[in-house]
Amino acid sequence: MASGKILIVDDDKNICELLRLYIEKEGFETATAYDGRSAVNMFDSVNPDLILLDIMLPELDGWQVCREIRKKSQCPIIMLTAKGEVFDKVLGLELGADDYVVKPFETKEVIARINAVLRRIGKKDEHTVQEVSYENLVINLTNYELKVKGVQIDTPPKEMELIYHLASNPNRVFTRDQLLDEVWGFDYYGDSRTVDVHVKRLREKLEGVSDKWSLKTVWGVGYKFEVKD
Repeated sequence: MASGKILIVDDDKNICELLRLYIEKEGFETATAYDGRSAVNMFDSVNPDLILLDIMLPELDGWQVCREIRKKSQCPIIMLTAKGEVFDKVLGLELGADDYVVKPFETKEVIARINAVLRRIGKKDEHTVQEVSYENLVINLTNYELKVKGVQIDTPPKEMELIYHLASNPNRVFTRDQLLDEVWGFDYYGDSRTVDVHVKRLREKLEGVSDKWSLKTVWGVGYKFEVKD
């Protein structure tokens, strides 16, 4: 049986109750919030291992809740949305969501997504320190710290995970789909714009930092962290 605590956030009480029954059947504890402000206020007291977060919420919407949680925690977030547009998917991932499920959903799919995200987080926790360093650059994924020329740069979680993944595999070329699978950890319906957005933002932070390495585009293929001999 699974263990851990899941915070369910949705203004539809029937959906909350359905999810609660299935999630508790899997061995998890649950807590429930019906609006965004309550979710933010409950977060510290509940201390969940994962959040199921609806987008269309009263008080604060799911995007705002995600932003507030990410200011203080890397707790995994799975977005629940009735919208399927690419914009919504990209925005959710850029804000730091770990996955999303489109309504109407099968409860078995939600359980599978919960277990998959928690497995990925567990794998990360197995390593004491996850850090790579190059000239003028230190990427510490354990503490989610990016240092450029000794100065810590504020960097969102997915940007940190992306640059760490690339820099941990110097000179290896990754396709956008590989990065979506290996960094975001799930099939992102073939849309790769979010990778390009994250790379662009990383380049703005790393431009001109060193002539011994660079974040390169391999045209027609993807990206690599190029290290010169």
